[in-house]
Amino acid sequence: MQSYIKNPNEIEKKSFEIITEELGDKTFPDDIGKVVKRVIHTTADFSFADITIIKEGAIDKAKEAILKGKNIYTDTKMALSGINKKRLAQYGSEVLNFVSDEDVAMEAKKEGITRSIVAMRKAVKENPDGIFVIGNAPTALFELMKQIEEGNANPSLVVGVPVGFVGAEESKEELLKLDVPYILTRGRKGGSNVAAAIINAIVYMIG
Repeated sequence: MQSYIKNPNEIEKKSFEIITEELGDKTFPDDIGKVVKRVIHTTADFSFADITIIKEGAIDKAKEAILKGKNIYTDTKMALSGINKKRLAQYGSEVLNFVSDEDVAMEAKKEGITRSIVAMRKAVKENPDGIFVIGNAPTALFELMKQIEEGNANPSLVVGVPVGFVGAEESKEELLKLDVPYILTRGRKGGSNVAAAIINAIVYMIG
């Protein structure tokens, strides 16, 4: 059997060396590079180097929010699972998801809308200036943007990386128009794993 690296720290270190090498002449400012490379590390997809858009100052604002203990609200349990909650707890920050809450399910059924929409409304009501992380549901991102435009939300960061064919690309193009701190991926690509990777990259910059 071929020999292989067994130490997890060495595996990650080698992975990032390979990513940097394969990016070649494509370079980024330090903080942006850490986010982009973390996403590539998670997906093994180098196209994220071209489609990841980070609004100026967004990473710094996210760091400040985490250090103040602002909570993070995700659109899926999968994104919640992938975020390093132990690191965040050091700053008093929690990761929350309301999609499975009974009141959310009941309201969604009553209105005939997605639970992601109702969950996002609940998140905004609880913490209008929190960090909102959307990796799967375009309806959650559309609802968050509606809340922003109505003056109900002033996010510390919006991670808008919903994946898919219906509404994903369109929702992210709308996010580009808003004057809020955001990190997004243009087009159809994204996902809960990408959303979690973005938050983890920011958290690791603090720690």
